[in-house]
Amino acid sequence: MKRIYLDHAATTPTANEVVESMIPFFSKNYGNASSLHKEGQICRRIIEECRRKMARFINAKEGEIIFTSSGTESNNTVLKGIAFSKLGKEKNHIIISKIEHHAILEPCKFLEKRGFEITYLDVNKDGLVNPKDVEKAIKKNTLLVSIMHVNNEIGTIQPIGEIGKICKKKRVIFHTDAVQSFGKLAIDVNKLHIDLLSASAHKIYGPKGVGLLYIRRGIEIEPLLHGGNHEFGLRSSTENVAGIVGFTKAMELCAKNMKKESRRLTYLRDKLIGAVLKIPNTRLNGHATTRIYNNANFSFRGIEGESLVMHLDMAGISASTGSACSTKELEPSHVLKAIGLDDIEAHGSLRLTLGRSTTEKDIEYTVRKIKDIVYNLRKISPVT
Repeated sequence: MKRIYLDHAATTPTANEVVESMIPFFSKNYGNASSLHKEGQICRRIIEECRRKMARFINAKEGEIIFTSSGTESNNTVLKGIAFSKLGKEKNHIIISKIEHHAILEPCKFLEKRGFEITYLDVNKDGLVNPKDVEKAIKKNTLLVSIMHVNNEIGTIQPIGEIGKICKKKRVIFHTDAVQSFGKLAIDVNKLHIDLLSASAHKIYGPKGVGLLYIRRGIEIEPLLHGGNHEFGLRSSTENVAGIVGFTKAMELCAKNMKKESRRLTYLRDKLIGAVLKIPNTRLNGHATTRIYNNANFSFRGIEGESLVMHLDMAGISASTGSACSTKELEPSHVLKAIGLDDIEAHGSLRLTLGRSTTEKDIEYTVRKIKDIVYNLRKISPVT
């Protein structure tokens, strides 16, 4: 049986070209980039070339890019690093939305316990943050606003350009978690007034274990890791040269094919949404059009999302119910609850995220299986 993988928001397969680009840096060019000898300096030059390419991709300066191990590390570095740099000072207020990834929510809870004030902004029924709410929430002691670019569960694209403009006017630092948009949407940190940005390689057909953090020049941030003073003193650890090379190659492939892949996946996504919504008592979660082009999130009244995912898996289809980072939790999705779903609707959710391998036949087969499975599960469901 052919497997149909529709969980690209959780992770993506590493592209063959990416793997090929990495291989020499495991056994041939294996030097420590901090070493002064030839092997080390070869790796240093490679890292700096990757840094330049990543900077150009988001219209940043090369000295504003640091490489990390993940989007989670990048997010933690931003929140804790900015907060710790202001310890004992007047500014101790952070603004985020209620639908942020746990890599934002959990560090904020950590900071809250240590005396920092956190404002959690509501979103509307489509999962959109109102920029006016951001402006109203900013106070004299606000040090940071962090609003994700694209939501990992429902795919809603936030108006970060408007939010960034407000933060710039108010002289408040603005961060965006761009893990779900980096490599899919064009990002210009200057036009969007972004001061800090997080990204991850494994969401764009790159390797796991490598991420990126953009920090606008002049922003004070306390490093989380101390040691050898790597990455401009902001992230001590011997650099993952192979991972950085793979991440950069993955970015280049995305940049080359972004427009074409956007059109192709938008067509497939819309076909999927249109067909699934014909199933009675089904709703689309997230904005109908202001959403990333590979995401479709549904709720099916009267069934459990986990059962649906398991039946799809047996039919050869990989999908998810909510975020891959929290699917073992029994609590309903905080994102779906924030947009107004009740517990039954939230528990009956299905996230399908398309990718390079997705074909029209895959979509047609998936729709048929969803219809059959939903019908059969509803027949035995105690909930109507």
